[in-house]
Amino acid sequence: MAELVYPPVIGAVRTLFKAADLRIDVQGAEHVPPRGGAVLVSNHIGYLDFLFCGLAARPSKRLVRFMAKESVFRHKVSGPLMRAMKHIPVDRSAGTGAYNHALNALRSGEIIGVFPEATISPSFTLKTFKSGAARLAQEAGVPLLPMALWGTQRLWTKGRKRDLGRNHIPVAVRVGAPVPAGPEESPEKITERLRTRVQELLESAQRTYPMRPKGPDDTWWIPAHLGGTAPTPEELVTRA
Repeated sequence: MAELVYPPVIGAVRTLFKAADLRIDVQGAEHVPPRGGAVLVSNHIGYLDFLFCGLAARPSKRLVRFMAKESVFRHKVSGPLMRAMKHIPVDRSAGTGAYNHALNALRSGEIIGVFPEATISPSFTLKTFKSGAARLAQEAGVPLLPMALWGTQRLWTKGRKRDLGRNHIPVAVRVGAPVPAGPEESPEKITERLRTRVQELLESAQRTYPMRPKGPDDTWWIPAHLGGTAPTPEELVTRA
């Protein structure tokens, strides 16, 4: 069936990014398979993360179907778009339907995008990964594609206003080699290996990120362990 909505949306997103003069650096896109199913797994630091994950699949001419919370599909604007692009709604109180939907899509050769932390990490460090991505990959017999994003939190993240002005913000996208999800390993072990790989990609992106804080008031987007003022994971637990 022809994709009537997804390609125009990608075009609109690219125009938006160009207008904002984003400096997008994608490395490792060659790891995205040109055909066949895969589970793309990324860290989650901003509301626009799925757009940048999708950009990494463009060189392989692939479209990523993301698993997203069901409330997004109820919105009068985003809902029709999400459904037309064949993304997958996730009702966290009854996730079996979304899991089966994603499994069938993987078996039919689709790439499914998953954020295994489930929610945005306000500390901009990796939270615990849920094992659903590994279980999907195992059951469908497809690889896991680790990915890390850095800089997207500066555009729009939890507790901050959107910043899509022409501020030349760099965004780093790193894709790693596929992580196998063989039947001989437990989903928990696979998830542990996957999280380690995403952490390595994230650290690589942070080391080469070209922009530094503009002053003492511009350190909110940097994790505390790197000298920034983002809350630590421990502080977030205390607040909760």
